[in-house]
Formats: sequence, C-alpha cells, structure tokens
Amino acid sequence: MNQQKVNFLKNEFVFKLKHLAPDAKGAWGKMNGQQMVEHMAEMLKVANGRLHQPALPDKERVEKAHAWLLTDKPFRENTINPLLPEEPRPEEYNTMQQAIEAVQKELDHFFEVFEATPGLRIENPAFGNLDFEEQVQLLYKHAQHHLKQFGLIHS
Repeated sequence: MNQQKVNFLKNEFVFKLKHLAPDAKGAWGKMNGQQMVEHMAEMLKVANGRLHQPALPDKERVEKAHAWLLTDKPFRENTINPLLPEEPRPEEYNTMQQAIEAVQKELDHFFEVFEATPGLRIENPAFGNLDFEEQVQLLYKHAQHHLKQFGLIHS
C-alpha cells in the first residue's frame, strides 16, 4: 500500500480545499470551486459504497481504464467523465464550508468502511471492482487532478 497517498488523503486534501474560493475558476473545465468540491464528495460516496452507479456498458473501456489506474499517469486536463452531465450540476450545499464538510465526512467513511471490512471491493462504474489500494490510487489521482486544476498544488 502507498502510505504517502493515504496520508495525503487523510491529512492534506481537505486542508487544501479550505484555501479555495467557491467561485474560483479552474485552469480548465467548467466547474467552479464549490462545484468541484461537491463533485469530489460525490466521487467519495462512490468509493465508500454509499452511492451506486451503473457500470459503463463497454467492458473493454472499463478494462483499459483499470489498467491506466494502476499506472502513475495523471488524469489529463479536460478529462471527460462519461457518467457526468456536460454542464456542471448546480451547487447542492449553501456554503463552501458545508461542501468541504461533506468531503471530510465521506472521506472519513471511506477509511472506516475499508478498515471494518478487510478485502472489501467496491464497484466503480468507470474503473471496475476496486479494492482499498486501487480506490486510494483513484482518489489520489482524482484529488491531484482537481487541486492542480484550481492552482492549489503544482506539478
């Protein structure tokens, strides 16, 4: 297991989000700061099993995505998620603080679920049936992607 990635998710990710304005514009993409935070909360719900989405029907695409996940290659700018609408969803939370609290809640639940059930695998609709290490890898890559998008970290 890559403890550095676990530590980043547990100790740094939410801290960095607290430095983001809700109306911030990214270097690419259509989401504002709060929409990105809410998007990450939703993806954490997928990772911790609270949100179930149907798998992509193209099994070959899922297999290729899973193989990419296991590499150190980052998400490309403007990566299109085929499961999301073309336009960002409106904000669900009234404040950025509430959105960040949702990320923290779902992140905490993610670690609790996998700690309580060693060997657990949770289906990701785009990347397949993932174990803890694979989920951490995906969440880390996804977090890095959006933190770079909003200038909260640099390559």
